[in-house]
Amino acid sequence: MTLIYKICSEALWKQAEKDGSFAGAPIDLQDGYIHFSTAVQARETAERHFAGQTDLVLVAVEAEKLGDALRYEVSRGGALFPHLYCVFSMATVAWVKPLPLGSDGRHVFPELT
Repeated sequence: MTLIYKICSEALWKQAEKDGSFAGAPIDLQDGYIHFSTAVQARETAERHFAGQTDLVLVAVEAEKLGDALRYEVSRGGALFPHLYCVFSMATVAWVKPLPLGSDGRHVFPELT
């Protein structure tokens, strides 16, 4: 099983749970796909796009359950990032964990695989 990760606000995620699916954050809707990160990319994504933000969650999604709508495309620094070109259901989610700020102001991540 390959996990990919979505960082979003707790409020946005709670709404997705009520809806039964996640259509994306405002930046995802603007870009036309849902931005994900691999385990290697997640910390840098948090630092670049979510620095200092509280009330975030880290959503682990099973990549294999997303089908052909998931594409790995060149992005930051030439790296391949997972982009999803559809909404995803709660059935694809492996787990959701809080992403708090540590005393150094950086997000504290759970172990990622």
